[in-house]
Amino acid sequence: MKTVTPPILPVLDAHQATRWDEAARHAGSPSRVLMESAGRGAAHILANILGPRFDKGILVAAGHGNNGGDGWVIARALHAVDIPTWVVEYEKERSPDCEANRALARSDGVTVLTPSETWPAVDVAVDALLGTGAVGKPRGEIADIAERLMRTNARVVAVDGPTGLDLTTGEPHGPVRADLTITFGGLRRGHLLRRDWCGRLMVLDIGFGRTPDGEHWPLLVDDDWACRVLPALDADAHKGKRGRVLIVGGEEGMAGAVHYAARAAFGAGAGLVRIATQFGSAAALQENFPDVTVIITMLAGALEDRVGEALEWADAVVLGPGLGRGNERRAFVAEVLRRVKCPVLLDADALHSGLETLQIGVASRVLTPHVGEFKASFPTISGVDADRFGSVAEAANVVAGAKGTVLLKGVPTLIASRDQTRVVASGNPGLATGGSGDVLSGIIGTFLANGLSGLDAASLGAHALGRAAEVAAGRISVRSMRPTDVIHSLAEVWKGLAEPVYKEPPVMLDLRMPVLK
Repeated sequence: MKTVTPPILPVLDAHQATRWDEAARHAGSPSRVLMESAGRGAAHILANILGPRFDKGILVAAGHGNNGGDGWVIARALHAVDIPTWVVEYEKERSPDCEANRALARSDGVTVLTPSETWPAVDVAVDALLGTGAVGKPRGEIADIAERLMRTNARVVAVDGPTGLDLTTGEPHGPVRADLTITFGGLRRGHLLRRDWCGRLMVLDIGFGRTPDGEHWPLLVDDDWACRVLPALDADAHKGKRGRVLIVGGEEGMAGAVHYAARAAFGAGAGLVRIATQFGSAAALQENFPDVTVIITMLAGALEDRVGEALEWADAVVLGPGLGRGNERRAFVAEVLRRVKCPVLLDADALHSGLETLQIGVASRVLTPHVGEFKASFPTISGVDADRFGSVAEAANVVAGAKGTVLLKGVPTLIASRDQTRVVASGNPGLATGGSGDVLSGIIGTFLANGLSGLDAASLGAHALGRAAEVAAGRISVRSMRPTDVIHSLAEVWKGLAEPVYKEPPVMLDLRMPVLK
């Protein structure tokens, strides 16, 4: 099994962000230095992205904590290059670093306004009112400033996060919706749980350094990591060396599910694909899909000899697309898991077999539920709707004895093994169609057959699926997208991941809003 360096960008809750900040200061990065780096980096991004809108100047709303201190640094940096800059300040006792940067900005000539004064009509406004740790609905003068900020109709840039968005839970209390959010060191969970409140997301390096030793924080999958983990083909490769994938499912009337999975497996680079399915589905596949070998099975009871032989032949098995449910299917899933030795992916109807069944056997496995399937697979884990991150990590521990990885589909998609969680933020609503999960299964199945671990195969497969959806949206629109469009777009994704991805400091991530129309 191939091992790959994990991604580097953490996805944190508020408590973890505070611990990282404390660890950076203890390691020798003074808070004032971090604040100066954050403000100047944000000012640089503002100028690059929104510079043409600076004619009327910029309005900064600054709170009393360190988030407000970042705002004062931004104002000072922009004022230094003759951009008209005003700061509306929250008149409350400030943190020492915020007070120090306020004094510097005032001494440099930055104009300060009270919340009750007339504000200038600008095209760009900065929300630096509340930081990562803020919870609940904004109150009092902070709420008044935030609401008035939104009434300016300016492009709003949030520092750390929009005021009113809980950056741990993603719960939006309002009132600020940002067009651009600039944060530092890593993402916060709320950024990805509520993309519509954050707009474009940019992460800047300001000198936090490595995450504290012993911390297994969720890590974001990006193109840089995907480029490094994508398996290269051998120069002397033949069809047997590119991965043999067996797809099991497709009861009569559900041939499309295994069809999508098989096409996606070929699209991800599999050398050989076989489908074990019922007679009626086999006839449709053989007529329309000559690339695959079809094995006829009842999908019930004891395994036919030809199915057992196919399990021995495969480098990876995808079990569940269009499989159907009921006692016969549950018994069939159990028998496959007892027999299979290679990695197996369980999706769709197979996930309704019950947790006891899903733990049978010794093969490593990847489970790929959406929220509804997650509840069916892990009935003892409550709260997945409120805490997706905690729930998927708990589920991975439940199946860890069977070398399990759990991929929870959604926004964002989360992938967890016993000691690590990955986060995938690529994709768009075009994937919210029947068949997209089957495409994902085929892609992951190929990477399992190529020798990647369950965690890496699932992470790479989910990111590739999302990136292919983005390519397809640019070609045909999100609204019209179908699973076949996503499969056809995989080729462009692989071409894009063929070369290393170079980043321009201090930008660690530039995550555009998904296309929604």
